[in-house]
Amino acid sequence: MSTDDKRVREFAYQIWESEGKPEGQDARHWEMARKLAEAEALAPKKLPKAAGSKTVAKPAVAKANGKVPEPKAKAKPAAASKVIPPGEKAAEKKPKAARKPPAV
Repeated sequence: MSTDDKRVREFAYQIWESEGKPEGQDARHWEMARKLAEAEALAPKKLPKAAGSKTVAKPAVAKANGKVPEPKAKAKPAAASKVIPPGEKAAEKKPKAARKPPAV
């Protein structure tokens, strides 16, 4: 049995289980599984990423030189309160008054 056949079998079993193990649906499950395995085989190969990993890949050249560049900080979007629609003037903000301490 080839690797492709094994993958189709795995997909068909998963489909069968996910549908509550119905009887008489094997041909439909096999067809669905075959299409999934075919699509998986045609998909570009990506390296698996560790879940939650935020490490930055270091270039091979930098490792060879012994110099590792620092990761760049991401730009933060402008706050919505600072965005002024076209044709309108910015409203001048009044300074907040200092609060008096409560009387005891």
